[in-house]
Amino acid sequence: MKTYKLKVAGLERDLPIIKISDALSIASFVILGDQELTTKSAKELDKLIPDVDIFVTAEAKGIPLVHELSRLRNMKKYVVCRKSVKSYMKDSIEVSLKSITTANSQKLYLNGEDVGLIKGKEVCLVDDVISTGQSSKALEELINKAGGIVVARAAILAEGEAYKRDDIIYLSPLPLNPEK
Repeated sequence: MKTYKLKVAGLERDLPIIKISDALSIASFVILGDQELTTKSAKELDKLIPDVDIFVTAEAKGIPLVHELSRLRNMKKYVVCRKSVKSYMKDSIEVSLKSITTANSQKLYLNGEDVGLIKGKEVCLVDDVISTGQSSKALEELINKAGGIVVARAAILAEGEAYKRDDIIYLSPLPLNPEK
């Protein structure tokens, strides 16, 4: 299997190269289960992210990162936007999105109880990778619907052309079609 050598937060990882379509391959970056990478990346991002009231991420790969960032800042809560409505969710709000790594369009949901944590608050959106920005746009739409104010967008990696954006905080670029 072909791999891409990633260097981020003082660590190296060999990422498997996965073909998404005839024209697109990505280096598969998964922080789930990689406690060392998550912890060190959060520590580095924490230095770059401005003061905020709360961190918000989408289910699921951003969860360990947002957890660690919240812990570093002694925040008691963070918010996870879900990919499906759960029975405990009341008065949830939703938005649709299309991600580079998902075949079909999907929805993100914010539990009505979490709206109170966000309304009128300065929010940092957090993800493991920002690529096309569709997930971030959907998260921002949810935050706006909830009455929050997005003041920062942060990720470990900026994939493809995302590294050119000046509205995101990230630690390292990640190329699309890395085998070329």
